Amino acid sequence: MFGKALIFILVIGLFWGFSCKDAPKKVIKTEPVVFKKEGELTIKKQKVDTLITSFDIEFSETEYETQTGLMYRKSMDTNQGMLFIFPDERMHSFYMKNTEIPLDLIFIKGDSTIASFHENAAPYSETGLSSQVPVKYVLEVNAGLAEKWQLEVGDKIDFKKD
Repeated sequence: MFGKALIFILVIGLFWGFSCKDAPKKVIKTEPVVFKKEGELTIKKQKVDTLITSFDIEFSETEYETQTGLMYRKSMDTNQGMLFIFPDERMHSFYMKNTEIPLDLIFIKGDSTIASFHENAAPYSETGLSSQVPVKYVLEVNAGLAEKWQLEVGDKIDFKKD
C-alpha cells in the first residue's frame, strides 16, 4: 500500500515538474492609456479676471474613472489635464498609487473658485492628499504648472464639454 502511494506521488510530481517547465511564459500585452480630449478648461485670476491659461481636459465622472484617474499613464502634455466632477461638494482626498507622473492637484469649490492645491504630488505615493475644505471639482495637471501659472486660492475656472 505504501509503495503504490509513493509511486503515485512520484508520477504526479514528475508530471507537474515537466508540465511547468515546458509551459511557455505568458506575456500579457496591455494597450497604453492615452489622453482623450473631452473638453476645454480655462483659469482666470480672481481680481482682474484675466486669462491665466487654457487647455484640453478629460473628464472623470464615474466611480471607475474617479478611482483610476491618471493611473498607468506614462506622460501627459502640458496643455492637458483631468477634471474630476463629483455629485456634491464635500471633502475629498486623493493619492498617487499607480500614477507614474508627478502632478499638481487643484481643489475647486462648487462656485468654480480654487479652494486649495497640492503641488508636486510624488508618483506612486499612497499618502492621502486632502482638499482641506469641501470641494466639487479636482483638476490634475502636470507638476510645476500651479507654480508656473502663479495660482492662488480664489482664482476661477471655467470648463465646457465637447
